[in-house]
Amino acid sequence: MRRAYGRPLVSDQRTSDVAFQQYVVPELEVMLRVARSLTRNAADAEDLVQDTLVKAYWAIDRFDGQYPRAWLLTIMRNTHINSARRRRPELLRDPDNAPEQAAEERTDDVVEQQIDGRILEALDELDETFRTIIELVDIDGLSYAEAAEVLDVPVGTVMSRLHRARKRIRDRLVDEGFGGGRS
Repeated sequence: MRRAYGRPLVSDQRTSDVAFQQYVVPELEVMLRVARSLTRNAADAEDLVQDTLVKAYWAIDRFDGQYPRAWLLTIMRNTHINSARRRRPELLRDPDNAPEQAAEERTDDVVEQQIDGRILEALDELDETFRTIIELVDIDGLSYAEAAEVLDVPVGTVMSRLHRARKRIRDRLVDEGFGGGRS
């Protein structure tokens, strides 16, 4: 028997600890960036990463050692999806957070604020599919392959969605008088 009462046996625990340090710990920064993109909230992102780490630790003995980032991001994506299914919409609203968000959005440069605001509006108006791809690749800095793993879609789909999302934002800004009319 490999586990006793849900815990690894002592020798297995050492092996699990070593594997966890080798495969999981180096991916923490990427996991946090992706979690922030998925949750759009720092506290929820930290919770998502923690839940992912716990699940990864308990499953590390079944991990083959190939593609740890993809393995971890798949666990994270599934954890996030399951969590979102259980969450009730009224619990997402946090009226105490509104003043903080407004303070973070202030800037001294009025022109920069106007442009940033327009970009954020354009980003927020995108369908979730397009907004998520922009956040993963352009904001969080994931590669196309990493974003494809997170979203469980082919790399070509990531590239296509990213192109269409960027074009929609660019077209919106051009229509509002920002930038040239480049297509």
